[in-house]
Amino acid sequence: MCCLFGLMDRSHHFSGKERSVMVNHLARASEARGTDATGIAYNSRKRMRVYKRPMAAHRLRLKVPEDAVTVIGHTRLTTQGSARFNENNHPWRCQISTGPFALAHNGVLYNDTALRRELALPTPKIQTDSYIAVQIIEQQRTLSFNSLKTMAEQVEGSFAFSVLDHRDRIYLVKGDNPLCLYYFPSCDLYLYASTQAILNDALTEMPFRLGKAQEIRLTCGDILLLSPDAEPEKQTFDTRNLDFPYRGHFRSSYSYFWPTPEPTYSDYEEQADYMENLKTAAGAYGYTPDDIDYLLSHGYSPEDVEDMLYCYAGY
Repeated sequence: MCCLFGLMDRSHHFSGKERSVMVNHLARASEARGTDATGIAYNSRKRMRVYKRPMAAHRLRLKVPEDAVTVIGHTRLTTQGSARFNENNHPWRCQISTGPFALAHNGVLYNDTALRRELALPTPKIQTDSYIAVQIIEQQRTLSFNSLKTMAEQVEGSFAFSVLDHRDRIYLVKGDNPLCLYYFPSCDLYLYASTQAILNDALTEMPFRLGKAQEIRLTCGDILLLSPDAEPEKQTFDTRNLDFPYRGHFRSSYSYFWPTPEPTYSDYEEQADYMENLKTAAGAYGYTPDDIDYLLSHGYSPEDVEDMLYCYAGY
């Protein structure tokens, strides 16, 4: 469980100091989904810059330069690859022939090793499953709807991605992990975070009058491009590789825990039924119902608990 967050100040309505305040409030609210590392990426002085540390957001003072109008960020809960090795942390600065880009991921990918063999990609020193997304884009030598579509249709697991290019544009790639995006017409500002609750918490703390927000809804399979000088553009990708454990070993081995079709929170008519199945499945990994209740009482959603079970099971 990690969190994506970011902003785009399209009309340069705010100062660098004010954007820094926004970014810090977004990052601190995003601690609800990860405190092992915090990072941001932005363009400044014609260079893409990444600042990240293996620290919780509240221990950092994130600073956005005056000329940086677009920022993507990430708070991390470690599942693979130690956060102490800072190169494992998000976002990553990457280079292709058309220019640099930065990428951050929320979710779990299960076929990174298999894809490296299949696509003849090198084994990187970065140890996280997420980095395979960077490698697939770099192999295509371009950042575009098509390259992101190819990447999203090849990785297996759960995900949402944010990608910043050298032109201050943000691509949001929405798999089955949450992502909430607001637009504020009165100040021409985009703000986003992994969940609506986190975004609303950050807004409550911000000392600005932003006006009424318009939610831009993203559904599973969407790729949205936000530009500083153009209207949003959207394309879609095939989502059949999502929730890989249900389609692979986990579903075949433990299918008696789950109804068909593959479960999501919305597939269950009653929350009680959902929780009963979740606790039963957790027993297969050595966790008791009390363990699940403890996680839920500390702010984890049922979907977060499922993701953790898959991660720690080694899938």
